[in-house]
Amino acid sequence: MKGRLAAAFPPVCDNPNGLQWTDEGLWVVDQHLDDAYLLDETGQVIRKIGTPTENASGVTFGDGYLWTASNGTTRARPHRTTDTHRPAVLKLDPLTGALVDRFPTPDGGGIHGIEWDDGLLWLTAFNPKALVLVDPAGFSVVRKLPVAMERLHGLARDADGIWCSHTTDKVILKYHVDTGETVDRIDLPPDGPSPHGLSIRNGELWYCDANLALRATHATRADGSEIGRVVLRP
Repeated sequence: MKGRLAAAFPPVCDNPNGLQWTDEGLWVVDQHLDDAYLLDETGQVIRKIGTPTENASGVTFGDGYLWTASNGTTRARPHRTTDTHRPAVLKLDPLTGALVDRFPTPDGGGIHGIEWDDGLLWLTAFNPKALVLVDPAGFSVVRKLPVAMERLHGLARDADGIWCSHTTDKVILKYHVDTGETVDRIDLPPDGPSPHGLSIRNGELWYCDANLALRATHATRADGSEIGRVVLRP
């Protein structure tokens, strides 16, 4: 299946790197300043909160809390006293951004994607590459699904599968949540934006492109960052 990326909202921050639709609106997390924004259906800001996230690379909402993927060791802003320089999942108050709890990633490595799933959390892992399901009560691992493709990023739970954006390859794959088998694939234009964050709403995938170059091999786009929808076609 092929997909066209269509811009939906003007970006509300420099580098949107995670997004999550909820009943209240669309949460967006900024990789630059690590703020989180709640947007309404027209893209207007309902709420903006500062967070202790460091190098934010994903966001989700569950059990009344905001959960962020804190990739650690930001190079985009000055360091803060709350920075630990270690990858972690942060549990935050969605009204204030205050830290409720902090959990190290299961493999001790970086984290890009995070998705709430009926009381559990899906995370991306890189050591080795996998989708990892954890119980947030004690952060014990429930399941691991090995993944062959590179640069796992945004996640979106959908029926018996979970979508994962592979940013560098501009491919979004749907993995079966029990077997890890690839059950669907969306190929995106090579000259278009790179999908970082991912969410699903009314059966339609939404993405954000952070457009932040942290290494010489990852160049920014002249068009800048983006929040949009994936328009599918045969």
